Amino acid sequence: MTEFLDRNIFQPHPELLAFITVAFGFLLGKIRYKAVALGTVTGCLVAGLVLGARFKVEIDDTVKSLFFIMFLFALGYRVGPQFFRGLKKDGLPQVINAIVVCVTGLLVCWGFAVMLGYGPGLSAGLLGGALTQSAVIGVAQDAIGSLPGFTPDRLKTEENLVPVGYAVTYPLGTVLCAVLLADVLPRLYRRDLAAESAALAEELDSPDENPDLGEGYYEVVLRAHTVQRPDLAGRTIEDFEDQQRELDRRIYLTRVRRDGAIIDHTQQTTLREGDVVAVSALRHDLVEFGPRTHIGEETDDVELLGYRTESLHVVVSEKAHLGRTIAALRREPFMAGVFVDRLYRSGSEFPHRPSTALERGDTVVLTGPKRLVDPAAKEIGKPVPTSFATDMTWVGLGIFLGGCVGIPALTVSGVPISLSTSGGALIMGLVFGWIRGKYPTYGNVPPGAQWFMDTFGLCLFVAVVGVNAGPGFTSGLAEAGWGLLLFGAVATVVPLLVGFLVGHHIQKIRFPVLMGVLAGGQTTTAAIGAVNEASRSQIPTLGYTVPYAVGNVLLTIWGAVIVLLRH
Repeated sequence: MTEFLDRNIFQPHPELLAFITVAFGFLLGKIRYKAVALGTVTGCLVAGLVLGARFKVEIDDTVKSLFFIMFLFALGYRVGPQFFRGLKKDGLPQVINAIVVCVTGLLVCWGFAVMLGYGPGLSAGLLGGALTQSAVIGVAQDAIGSLPGFTPDRLKTEENLVPVGYAVTYPLGTVLCAVLLADVLPRLYRRDLAAESAALAEELDSPDENPDLGEGYYEVVLRAHTVQRPDLAGRTIEDFEDQQRELDRRIYLTRVRRDGAIIDHTQQTTLREGDVVAVSALRHDLVEFGPRTHIGEETDDVELLGYRTESLHVVVSEKAHLGRTIAALRREPFMAGVFVDRLYRSGSEFPHRPSTALERGDTVVLTGPKRLVDPAAKEIGKPVPTSFATDMTWVGLGIFLGGCVGIPALTVSGVPISLSTSGGALIMGLVFGWIRGKYPTYGNVPPGAQWFMDTFGLCLFVAVVGVNAGPGFTSGLAEAGWGLLLFGAVATVVPLLVGFLVGHHIQKIRFPVLMGVLAGGQTTTAAIGAVNEASRSQIPTLGYTVPYAVGNVLLTIWGAVIVLLRH
């Protein structure tokens, strides 16, 4: 094995080094303590630095540029609907708090960089690691490459210092953010996250509301019963279902067998004694109703109960239902026999309740008989295409247009200022993601493809950055000094504390939701995981999605801003 490594097969085949770095990086990323993990991005960077220092192989910068620009487009595409939604009135408090956190973070990192005499490379690395935004690495390196007056060697040194500063500060930044929000701040203010989350969950649901689906207790069930009660015979299906709806029970008669044959029925079909009906309901409602007493004996009818059901993802886009709550939606006639299973917002599952308002770009999962689900989907919006094929025309055009938008530059004091191709890709990703939210039949990019461009794209980019920076990592760390770790920790904590003081004392944001807002503003996924774990609830996620979208955009842009400030 030693002889094999000594041959350095990676010198003629650097592409192999990139992939083995990613493999080791994903393995390192699984290192976890409670709800906080090292993360695949940091794992790939560390693996790249180690292997780069060992083999001293240079990988073409074009490779990392391709994957980085693809990652930024995917990032913008994923958060686009939430970013633009946050600009509306109801999302403004969370947007303002996220801006406070991001601007404070930039100012603190800039202040430390000035005080310590850091150049643009270490300054950007400090910002990216302390504020846990990996995209800063690529944006900052692009900006450094455009700086005038630097020799090629100086440019290379500064570019390599970006991942050095990031690698030193990111792990501690992630841990501090998670611990501060999930443990330290609640303790200091003597707040019980679990109890307050539970109380807020109760407030979000008025006593006469029950979720369509949530915990297993509300599982949708299907039963067959023979009509034996004389007071039920002679009534229409619509009359029966309306009576149950008035009692706040969602119970539907979805199929009817009469005289041995399944009949085509409507809401006006009159039930007869001896009919066998398929009863669809939430388990809680069915237990409360007691169908054996009010309809008749339960029977096992395979054909009656074996009709096709569907679980359909639908993007909310119809104006008539934007802003309406799930409770209001399920009272609509077209929702008879159809249940809301899950809700996705900004690409992640969103903890929904009857009081949750639907927003453009949300994806709801409807379940029920196919003949009922399809019409309901058309009333709400557009079904998500089930094809696993990515619309590469959409993706390629978006990245190309974004790059073109980012190329033009203004020159200020001899320094060219532009979005760069990577910044343009991020902006165009936001626009294309927003368009996709409004017109979901265009630009199909299934979750697997988004993961590849987003997660794998960033990880491969970071792996290449680490490999190229590896040979100079030790000297770069010596130049930075371990004091960088301390200043990075302060730069992580101060923006969160400022955001907390503004959110808690001025904006009066509810405590569990505020913890989510702060985690989103600093784009720390590990932190929202830790807060949810401490809360024993998904309630903090209500404050996470909009600030996460805003934070991703601002902190990515800050990578270029701090380079210009420290030029």
